[in-house]
Amino acid sequence: MKDVLRADVIVLGGGLGGCMAALAVAKKGLNVIMTEETDWVGGQLTNQAVPPDEHKWIESFGCTSTYREFRNRVRQYYKENYPLKNESKHNDFLNPGNAWVSRLAHEPRVALKVLEDMLAPYVNSGRINILYLYKPLDALLARDDMVESVTIQQIFTKENVILKGQYFLDATECGDVLPMAKVEYVTGAESKAETGEPHALEMADPLDMQSITHVFAVEHFEGENFTIKKPDQYEFWSQFIPSFSNNPIFNWSATDADDISKMKEFTLFSNEKGIPSLWDYRRIIDPSILECDLYGSDITLINWAQNDYYLGPIYEVSEEERRHHLEGARQLSLSLLYWLQTEAPRLDGSKGFPGLRLCKHVLGTEDGLAKQPYIRESRRIKAVYTITEKDVSKELRGEKGICRYIDSVGVGSYHLDLHPTTVSNRTFYIPNYPFEIPLGALLPIHVKNLLPACKNIGTTQITNGCYRLHPTEWNIGESAGYLAAYSILNNVLPHDVRADKKHLQSYQSMLEEQGIQLHWPENIVNE
Repeated sequence: MKDVLRADVIVLGGGLGGCMAALAVAKKGLNVIMTEETDWVGGQLTNQAVPPDEHKWIESFGCTSTYREFRNRVRQYYKENYPLKNESKHNDFLNPGNAWVSRLAHEPRVALKVLEDMLAPYVNSGRINILYLYKPLDALLARDDMVESVTIQQIFTKENVILKGQYFLDATECGDVLPMAKVEYVTGAESKAETGEPHALEMADPLDMQSITHVFAVEHFEGENFTIKKPDQYEFWSQFIPSFSNNPIFNWSATDADDISKMKEFTLFSNEKGIPSLWDYRRIIDPSILECDLYGSDITLINWAQNDYYLGPIYEVSEEERRHHLEGARQLSLSLLYWLQTEAPRLDGSKGFPGLRLCKHVLGTEDGLAKQPYIRESRRIKAVYTITEKDVSKELRGEKGICRYIDSVGVGSYHLDLHPTTVSNRTFYIPNYPFEIPLGALLPIHVKNLLPACKNIGTTQITNGCYRLHPTEWNIGESAGYLAAYSILNNVLPHDVRADKKHLQSYQSMLEEQGIQLHWPENIVNE
């Protein structure tokens, strides 16, 4: 007989959206069970090893109060526990890695510690029960479009457990619960006829999904040799030429974010020639902020165009194909490291940086790669309201400015950023207006008690490119958690919250009381 566990709310997935959904529900006095496939919560910040990508106003506004609390706690953690130089201790905008892609580039283990601390009062009191190393296996849907239970399976023992609750939140990285619960959803690229978006494909392709990246961490010791064993797929990857390029994937050029029709030259380290350094791009620890030799080297995370994997998707395919592509992404990253160690051109005319060493302890793995690949795109619900390019694109909106929703449950801002896709290999970096998160995008068309809490809300593939980033996923999960709690405490369905003006205003007041910003200031200027 299968074990049965019950809680008011079941959260499937322990990434940023899942953690914040669970926290929101617990803060309202309800009980939560949250599952996580790895032994770390935190998703893209921790087990996927991607420091936060944020907008330029993040230090002042444009996120939830809990996200700001997280950022402040990260900085405080370094100030209280690391031997920082005096100027770093008093730097309100401390960036531990001094990376140029993130204002708060920091170690995944620090993010993990801070997230665990934020959840701790509710975990320790039993209000949040985290089941590590479990993944969703199946769901039972009743006749009235209500999810009755979700069965989860332990990764190693294959033990099954049935979870029952009033509400179920899908915060998995790929929207895994949606097909199990018969929630209508889309994947990959929609057509122009479906979305009306000028950058959409003429014909939809559900398997044309964004690339994934298996991130790894390295340090460097000039004069040493830490060259890894030649990866099994190295010959393939070292000669692979993407369809959109004339150069092999392993080279020092990448698409210019300001003009994707052009290529930009990079090199590994800072140099007198002024060529941009990829070493600094996602560096997570800069020893220059420390007053002693605690770290022998900088540590950087390798999440570059050179290890974006787009040879095929990892969901909506057979298990055999899924494993094939996951291993392909892993081999691509190991092959990139081997190329860097042995063949990468140096500015002095020599080749290779054998002093690069995998930092296994940084990511908590035996191979030095992140526990999971960075997954940019999920299954997406067919929603009551679908956010399209016309809601966000600066060019398309023109003088209309920010698209404001009467049912907004949060805010965010980021370019419509798509990495190369698995079939068409297309890529976008479209300027945006700051955006809001409409409640309608969190509501499935039919199923009544399952809510998306991650990258699986009602966006298109194109708008997913800006709604997938850290502070927005955080906000989505938090608002979804409060929506489930509000629905339980007021005996009302989420769809009715949106449809009833009084309930909508009451729910939005709850969000504002909890520090969730619903609208951008009137005078905000775009990036």
